[in-house]
Amino acid sequence: MLFNGGERIEEATAHAVAALRAVATTEYDWTVPAGGLEWSCLTTAEHIASDFTAYAAQLTGRTAGTGAYVPMDIRLDEGTDADGAVRVIEASAGLLAAVVRTTPRGVRGYHPYPSGSADAAAFAAMGVVELLLHTYDVLRAFDVAYEPPAELCEALLARQFADVPPARDGEDHWRVLLWATGRGPREGHGHRERWRWHNPLHLPAGPVELVEVAPDAAADLAEGGTGGFVWAEGGPYQGSRGAAGRTAKGYAAGTHRPEWGMFAVVRTEDQLAVGAMGFHGVPGEDGWAEVGYDLVPAARGNGYATAALQALSTWALSRPAAPDATGTSASPAGPAGPTVKGLRGLADPGNAPSHGVLTRSGFTRVADRGDAATFERPREA
Repeated sequence: MLFNGGERIEEATAHAVAALRAVATTEYDWTVPAGGLEWSCLTTAEHIASDFTAYAAQLTGRTAGTGAYVPMDIRLDEGTDADGAVRVIEASAGLLAAVVRTTPRGVRGYHPYPSGSADAAAFAAMGVVELLLHTYDVLRAFDVAYEPPAELCEALLARQFADVPPARDGEDHWRVLLWATGRGPREGHGHRERWRWHNPLHLPAGPVELVEVAPDAAADLAEGGTGGFVWAEGGPYQGSRGAAGRTAKGYAAGTHRPEWGMFAVVRTEDQLAVGAMGFHGVPGEDGWAEVGYDLVPAARGNGYATAALQALSTWALSRPAAPDATGTSASPAGPAGPTVKGLRGLADPGNAPSHGVLTRSGFTRVADRGDAATFERPREA
């Protein structure tokens, strides 16, 4: 189920273009509004192509950190008919697929949600979401049913909508995706007036960077895969696979919350994953969250864990907790839970290197919890 960017773009494009070509004839008037939108069907097709081109440009333009998109847009030539519009969609999808495939590891482009940047896989997923949903919108104008492959929808949900409870037994992944984007009902859940996808969080930390592991990547790691990362020798370590398994199980159970799970620790100089770090869930009712981490043996002793934990702690203690609603509110823009009051780390009593990481990251030794040495870092007043 791991989201493979270039292949997914091509799969989605082949499916959507076949459906659109069936209505790109003189029998159908593409100047009418697309279903549920104010745009005409032609304008909606233009929007899809514009998204594909713009997403490719964010990656080739290396826009991460600029705070703004590349200032460009595309338009259909005046007089373009439905067939021409579909050809533009197909061509621009090919551009994005090619850019995604050739973008070096670690390159990010600007996108506001949630942290100001996104990698190639995220731009691929956003492009596919736009394509499928707006194909559905266009076909609704002509009362033509549309349903993309279930496995593709499942992968998109796990990659871009980690706050959405996944499909249960008997539920259709496409219908869940439509509900997640405000386009349809879902039993047991209210209508989503506002929605937002979630690109995995990225936190720079000097010699390393923290990259949030999406549920699809976590499931792949737990099952023995790479999670889409290239690992340093000896990785992923046993603790990383265990953390990935907990993230995957939390998502399957509907309890996972974006940003409060697992992060890969990636070495900046060569973009190799050297370990994992993260939270054991959202802060509890007392406002405290527990952190954990591990590094591959070859990467230890270089200050990577300390740099990563300092960055992760600073991020967590400077923001409110993630919402713990059941998915009926807008995702990261929705109402937040209680303020994070502090972070807690547990370590084996004899693990002096781990104690050093915690203390150098601003944690203080407190009374042990059971057999574990306990360190805490409260939120500053």
